[in-house]
Amino acid sequence: MDILLQFIDIILHIDRYLGGIIQDFGVWSYIILFVVIFCETGLVVTPLLPGDSLLFAAGALAAIGALDPLLLILTISSAALLGDTANYWLGYFVGPKIFHKEKVRFLNKEYLNRTHQFYEKHGGKTVIIARFIPIIRTFAPFVAGIGRMPYWRFITFSFIAAVSWPVIFVTAGFYFGNLPVVKKYFSLAIVGIILVSVIPIMVEMVRMRLAAKKPR
Repeated sequence: MDILLQFIDIILHIDRYLGGIIQDFGVWSYIILFVVIFCETGLVVTPLLPGDSLLFAAGALAAIGALDPLLLILTISSAALLGDTANYWLGYFVGPKIFHKEKVRFLNKEYLNRTHQFYEKHGGKTVIIARFIPIIRTFAPFVAGIGRMPYWRFITFSFIAAVSWPVIFVTAGFYFGNLPVVKKYFSLAIVGIILVSVIPIMVEMVRMRLAAKKPR
């Protein structure tokens, strides 16, 4: 329980924690950000690491000179692209065995199935759509590897997503993160970002449940 509360506190006050990291580690903060984004994207067992909220907070700190915005976007884009690639090949080589097991330690099979259904509906562009949806973006490259999507096709979609994602969220944080009302209610802004990010998957889950209940 203490770990969960600490995790929630980090998410809600991510601007403070990130500010502390920048103050303590200076230029090494870019490496820390790279590792966090790479793990959230590239390790199928870490889907709950902060993503959108972290980018927004980093953009807000870049606006006050704590980070270089261009270097920040380059760092995050590189981490996302490399994470996608690592996750794709993990799915390609070991995914089929995992996908057909009933229970897999450290892996939420329900998340995997949801992502697979997402692919069934949206096809290759799922790689781009998923980049903006927490949890789904962690499993999308893995499922692409399982499905043997041609790597050149996957990496094309991945590149578009890996660049547009930080550009949008870092820019949003840069221009809006330091507005007085946003700074005052930063935790609520983070909650709002999370809710907006997960709305697509919630809508999709409801739609699939309703479709499943319809008589055939």
